[in-house]
Amino acid sequence: MTVLLSEAELGNLLATFTTSAFRFELRERYNSTVGAEPFRKWQAGESDDYAWHRSWMEKISCDVASGKTWQRVRIVSVPPSDYTRYGMKVAQLSVRAGEDIRYLRRDVAERLGLDPYDAWLLDGSRLIWLHFDDASDTFAGAELVTDREVVSRHLAWRDLALKHAQSLDEFAAHLR
Repeated sequence: MTVLLSEAELGNLLATFTTSAFRFELRERYNSTVGAEPFRKWQAGESDDYAWHRSWMEKISCDVASGKTWQRVRIVSVPPSDYTRYGMKVAQLSVRAGEDIRYLRRDVAERLGLDPYDAWLLDGSRLIWLHFDDASDTFAGAELVTDREVVSRHLAWRDLALKHAQSLDEFAAHLR
């Protein structure tokens, strides 16, 4: 049985990369205690000061200033779920901080043969597979994958996804 890493242990791993961190996001929704209230506010049309997101933006800004790259491709359905539309709003802040966030339509990803884990790739050499409870959409743990074939396949999928994905602004413009 695989022992899954906790959210704190995942955070520690994310702090160890030296050049690049890349994330595949595949789910229509991510549910967390931190994100529940901001998502509720967004759904209700209430304002949010995004104080809960500031430490992430500061980390991104510092890392990018030191030469590190943060990238992610969100594989999403169209029309997008409410959570995806909310995520686009929050992504604007992360993009301003220096993170490269792109969107790839789920049907395009399927045509390209992409079938990645919801995962982080660190320095192009380590894959951290993120596990979620399908019923509640909550984080269940992370698994460090050491199989070179799996890591290589995800690196190829990353390159293909980045080539075909749209920037946040391009994706948003096509939704209008």
